[in-house]
Amino acid sequence: MNVLHRLRNPSLLKFLSLSRAENNLNSSNSHLSLNGPGHIFRILRFCRTERAVNPKTGSNLSELAKKSRVVRREAQAALLEYLHSTRSLQFMDAENMSKNTPEFFDRLLTKVDIDDGDVSRSLTRFLRYHPINEFEPFFESIGLEPSQYASFLPRNLMFLNDDQLLLRNYYVLCNYGVPRNRIGRIYKEANEVFRYDYGIMQEKLLSLQSLGLKQSLVVKIVASSPYLLRGDANKEFLEFLEKLKSIGIDYDWLEENISERDSCNWKCVLELISLLGEMGLKGEILGEVIKQHPDLLLECSGRITFCLVGFLLKFGSTHNIVQSVFLQFPRMSVVKFTYNLCHCYKFLDEIKMPVKEIGRICRLYPLLLGSCELKKVTSLLGILNCGMNRLCQMIKEDPYVLKKWVLGVRVDRLQDPNRILNVRMMKIKFLISLGFVEDSKEMERALKVFRGKGEELQERFDCLVKLGLSREEVVEMLKVAPQILNQSKDVIETKIGCFVRDLGYSLSDLVTHPALVSYTSERVKLRLLTYKWLKDERVVHPKLTLSTLLSCSEEIFLRSWVNSHPKGPEFWERLKKQIYSAE
Repeated sequence: MNVLHRLRNPSLLKFLSLSRAENNLNSSNSHLSLNGPGHIFRILRFCRTERAVNPKTGSNLSELAKKSRVVRREAQAALLEYLHSTRSLQFMDAENMSKNTPEFFDRLLTKVDIDDGDVSRSLTRFLRYHPINEFEPFFESIGLEPSQYASFLPRNLMFLNDDQLLLRNYYVLCNYGVPRNRIGRIYKEANEVFRYDYGIMQEKLLSLQSLGLKQSLVVKIVASSPYLLRGDANKEFLEFLEKLKSIGIDYDWLEENISERDSCNWKCVLELISLLGEMGLKGEILGEVIKQHPDLLLECSGRITFCLVGFLLKFGSTHNIVQSVFLQFPRMSVVKFTYNLCHCYKFLDEIKMPVKEIGRICRLYPLLLGSCELKKVTSLLGILNCGMNRLCQMIKEDPYVLKKWVLGVRVDRLQDPNRILNVRMMKIKFLISLGFVEDSKEMERALKVFRGKGEELQERFDCLVKLGLSREEVVEMLKVAPQILNQSKDVIETKIGCFVRDLGYSLSDLVTHPALVSYTSERVKLRLLTYKWLKDERVVHPKLTLSTLLSCSEEIFLRSWVNSHPKGPEFWERLKKQIYSAE
């Protein structure tokens, strides 16, 4: 079991978290849409454009472009006209370089000053006397970032038409069907193929197609594995195609599931197939598993599945158990399953479960653990109102209890009649000592809100008295806002100290508005200091109550008071940053 001790700090979990994040980023396509009266928004944008392009005041074109889509479109049209008409680039290339190069475009616009409100003429005149390095927008338009293409910029060339060899091979890929924004990866990973003489690039593509692959599949394979264009088809790739045939998978499955966004290491994929064979998954059985769960093989070239197998073997799972996991694999991604499995291990470790018991559960219930996305330990302990020992005991007795603690499922508090009755009696005794009437509505309300033992509540009550409040004042505060005693003694001292010392309010203000103690110090500081500034600027009513200022949502606070001053939002953001960074 020494290996289990070494897993107390699982680097695998960090790797999988990162992998999942990267996978989500790579596979997501964000589309923003605006619903509602679109013509009104277009009119508003046009009005803003007219104000921005005021001929009476000169301005930087980059700033105007950020404020107005109209200005940006005019500037892009001017750049398109320059590249196509003046520099004689093909229209599709010129359009791609003018519309899909945000970083280059922004850098260009910072150098241009608008003249007499004519965006197009200002940029055209600038380009006439300041020709651009056309390789920069070209490389960005094919999917490379400035930091990636900097080393590829030719030293002695500025114009694309001067490098016909590059353009010729680029057009071969475009005409074959490779998306322009995917060609950048090919250039980055195998830029020597862009120096091929006439006809060689086409031959390389056709040689892959001659293996029985459709043109659309070759496009995806080349985009994900650019190195296949360097020479003859990669040996591992050919072996992979043979393996697919041997386990009953056709190339249509590969075309449907391979992603041109991901990079494929066919050697790693082959090694995974071999490993799964050692686990007892061979022939048509392996083929059926892969058909149902393509990401087992193709996600990160099978590296995630390698991690999953390694995790299971480290906890003592036999080959039969590993085989059973894949044969019964749930309908979820291998990234999600492996992440859940590691997170469950971390969960068991955090509740101080003995190492041997963790090993037993991970070994015997991998499908259960991989299917459960558990709540955080701290949250679960609070909801169940129990300690770690009891949590461990419940899992030991019935590991399937974990299904009740997954995210999105309501968890009921554990019932312990004797403990509940004892805690309730202690709270009642404490409240009676403060003058609450037994069985009154005020007492019932306080009993429902209070969290903690009677001794803890008494300690917090005494803390409020020591800070300068009278016993009677504290009792009145608790009748209005009993939740203030749910905070620790240190937190109460910090909040009241901030309210009185930093903000200059008196304890009497606290008695009038006791709920203030429930809010965070940052919220109280931010809102009251902003209100003080607005009051000094004479744009708000000078006698707004503290409860009015603090109880509303941030959106209402901004709309009702902060936005009433032209510089209000700027002051709010600056103060917010200052307060939260200091904390």
